[in-house]
Amino acid sequence: MKYPFAKSFAAISALAVAGLVACGDDNPSNPGQGSTFNPESSSAVVHLDPNSSSSVPGQVVPGVSSSSGSVVPGSSAAVPASSGSLTTASSDSQPGETPASSAAQEVPKDENGFPTLESYGAPAAAYTMDISATAKRGWNTRYWDACKPHCSWLRESENDVTRADNSSNETYAAELMTARNCNIHDVEVPTFTLGNVSKAWMGYEGTRSACGDEKEAGVFTCTDMAPIAVNDTLAYAYVAGTADSKCGKCYHLQYDGHFKDEFENNPPKATHKALKGKHLVVMASNIGMDVAGGNPNLPAGQFDLMVPGGGVGAFDALSTQVNGQNVNWGAGFGGFLTECQKNTNCGTEGTLDCYQTCVKNMCDAAFGNAGLPNLLRGCHWFADWYMAADNPTYYIEEVECPQYLIDHYMTRINTTIETNIKKQTDWSTFKEGDVLDTLHCWKAGEAPVEPGGWQNPSAGCDVE
Repeated sequence: MKYPFAKSFAAISALAVAGLVACGDDNPSNPGQGSTFNPESSSAVVHLDPNSSSSVPGQVVPGVSSSSGSVVPGSSAAVPASSGSLTTASSDSQPGETPASSAAQEVPKDENGFPTLESYGAPAAAYTMDISATAKRGWNTRYWDACKPHCSWLRESENDVTRADNSSNETYAAELMTARNCNIHDVEVPTFTLGNVSKAWMGYEGTRSACGDEKEAGVFTCTDMAPIAVNDTLAYAYVAGTADSKCGKCYHLQYDGHFKDEFENNPPKATHKALKGKHLVVMASNIGMDVAGGNPNLPAGQFDLMVPGGGVGAFDALSTQVNGQNVNWGAGFGGFLTECQKNTNCGTEGTLDCYQTCVKNMCDAAFGNAGLPNLLRGCHWFADWYMAADNPTYYIEEVECPQYLIDHYMTRINTTIETNIKKQTDWSTFKEGDVLDTLHCWKAGEAPVEPGGWQNPSAGCDVE
């Protein structure tokens, strides 16, 4: 069985599969492993086990849906809000929360099929208000390893409170489902599929990360999750949060002109001063055991900012995605800026212009001919908007998520907790407009009657 992908996301969610989901995790993630932190570097790797398969054990799921009214995330119909409730957008919706038009077909779209940034209208006033008098403080490190995001995996047990609750379709939608992931060509692909099913068993498995053994056959961070400037003083981005963070939560960061490791003989640099007063609204799409507090003067702790050129970390799918064997990626923890801080470049006391020029030159060398323009845009953003600031500090408060970040976060394929999408071991050949292979599955007691009158009592699927 096949069904169209590209512009038919509503049809996909309407083909939800039924079945008794058994435990089929052949490589479960361990939240205590797979993350590495170098306290002397300018960045931290934040991913948990990149090969978690995220099956959902022991869960009975509903029968095949016949609904044709599924909502397409990113349209101006009903969309999940960051608070977990469903809201209906209209032409008088709050600026910064939903596309400006009340009709999906009237909203200008970008090359990835999303509403353009401008179509969302003016950003909410809360994103640029002064919070310095009341908010706690924290700091940014940076990275871009291109791995499948932590929040793209299904929740594996009730003990995992970081990812969306998939005990029902309602809780799954309320917590913004799973984060999108893409193949090596930056085409969105499923976050989970059927596992190794048989006529007597069915279960779900996360699509495999390119940071595991799959490499180019696996899945990556979608490049449109790179930072983007709203204006000269406000931008949107994604981050890896601390171990007690929650996927899909958003935070307003107001930069204060300082940095994490400053002291009397190591004062703020020109880069930190240039960033002072700017506002960044971030959404957690990754969680890491190594992203945490630790500085008693910065009790709110750390966010690891997702920015191309920020460091490929311990896993590094980025050099696979952009064919970057001959690219100078800079320090694994710290990326291009750490390379630019060497004495052979700008040194540790270089000028703002030197750091910006050096970083942008490295951006161009890495991404200029990669065919992935979002990576080049996000890398230049780090130099031009973020002022190439190294581990800057900020005031922080939780806020409602901008609809722009929600739209680019939520999977447009796995919109329910069930799927009948067939497992694929190589996603590299999947193109925009291709169809996804599916299987006919059933829950226990509903198997088709076979010749001779026998009926399989177990959940299972027709397999080829």
